Amino acid sequence: MASSAQDLGPVLDKDGVRLTVDDAIATVTLTNPAKRNAQSPALWRALTEAGRLLPGSVRVVVLRGEGKSFSAGLDRQMLSPEGIEGEPSFLDLARGDDAELDATIAVYQEAFTWWRRGDIVSIAAVQGHAIGAGFQLALACDLRVVADDVQFAMRETSLGLVPDLTGTHPLVGLVGYARALEICATGRFVTAEESVHTGLANVAVPAADLDATVQDLAAALLAAPRDAVIETKTLLRGAQDRTYEEQRVAERAAQARRLRDLAGLGE
Repeated sequence: MASSAQDLGPVLDKDGVRLTVDDAIATVTLTNPAKRNAQSPALWRALTEAGRLLPGSVRVVVLRGEGKSFSAGLDRQMLSPEGIEGEPSFLDLARGDDAELDATIAVYQEAFTWWRRGDIVSIAAVQGHAIGAGFQLALACDLRVVADDVQFAMRETSLGLVPDLTGTHPLVGLVGYARALEICATGRFVTAEESVHTGLANVAVPAADLDATVQDLAAALLAAPRDAVIETKTLLRGAQDRTYEEQRVAERAAQARRLRDLAGLGE
């Protein structure tokens, strides 16, 4: 039997991020359980690199965290006056001009952006704490499977900041404006039961079943033809920005492409 890329070792393993690939499924793992997978600019750069290194064969990307917590948010050293060695501190960022500050945050956001690509379906497997940047990283994915011990929280507002790592758009889309505002402004925990009830998570399972449940979901996603999944994801992703009539038009155009492709008449 031919060996998979995963048999050859990780595609990437640096700065608290490991990327492995097994044919059509890639797994991105946060690998610093001792710090509850706290996040830093170096980790964000590694996540961005993982996205760029995905082979074309990959259809499903699983995001998971080692240890008891998915990710407890920012490395607290980032909030200190001295910051993290080699990285701009919050004070340094504040002192920069508008263009510099905007560009720096935009680079950070890239780590949270590629999970929504049209050619993949991303699944976050979330256990324990998913706080702040950890919550936003889970929100970056298309789907969320959570353990029954999960605790989501958006703590940025409590620190005098705002969630700026792409989490506000998906959060409002999933739970609505009023609940999103309440979650962010209070910083409270969202449990597994509430996350499923509100649509934040697709399903909650015992922690021991988390990996198996995600594997089953990935297998189910791979059962449908790739191009049909890509077209469907694109249709659904754009639906909230279209009127009902515009969505009807988009459906017809997508179906025409699928019919022609299945008939061997596609471009």
